[in-house]
Amino acid sequence: MEDFSGGDVPLGSFPGPLYRDRWSAGYKDGTPDTDGQVSDGKSGYYPSKVLSVRNGVLDWFMHSENGVFMGAAPTPKFPNASKNPPRANSMLYGRYSVRYRGDAMPGFKTAWLLWPDSGIWPRDGEIDFPEGDLGAILTAAAHFMSLNPKSFEQFFSNKVSTDWHVATTEWTPGRVEFFIDGRSIGASTTDVPSTPMHFILQTESCLPLCPAPETQGHVYLDWVSIWVPA
Repeated sequence: MEDFSGGDVPLGSFPGPLYRDRWSAGYKDGTPDTDGQVSDGKSGYYPSKVLSVRNGVLDWFMHSENGVFMGAAPTPKFPNASKNPPRANSMLYGRYSVRYRGDAMPGFKTAWLLWPDSGIWPRDGEIDFPEGDLGAILTAAAHFMSLNPKSFEQFFSNKVSTDWHVATTEWTPGRVEFFIDGRSIGASTTDVPSTPMHFILQTESCLPLCPAPETQGHVYLDWVSIWVPA
């Protein structure tokens, strides 16, 4: 479990000496996010301008500079199941739980996900939770192991990101189930991913619409817990 009680890290220095054994800042500055890959880099990952630790939380400062919308996708490090190449944040199955909240920022979103180590999508599936526009209803998505990128199930909660919530994904053979504050919002048993995946706290923008230029705010991660399968 990580609760960011190890001390503060200023903007631009995450993970720093305090957290580098347990965290990576993820994609480097200037890496296009999902929309940025087709919009000529108008949105992307900029951890040096977004991530910090203060008052016991990991803080994303979501904003834009010079017309570029900025997010970040840090990744925790934990024992890996991937051997070629080995990863510091990969498992086959497991339970992933986060306590977080985010300011209402239309156009910015979370897509905290499990992504296949193979990098082959949609063949090897994808699991997203919590997902959705910041300030809107929290959703989850279970993408099937399929050659059709539109093959997935989506589950809807009645919660919004502006309040603190615990979002939990339980991924077991043949089943993935999603919980908010201990209550299930749905489970998928269709072509559930069955190869090692890695956990990315992908926080981005412009899907489907970009934020207004003046939109800015924060996403806060209080803690994350990851249970390794027995």
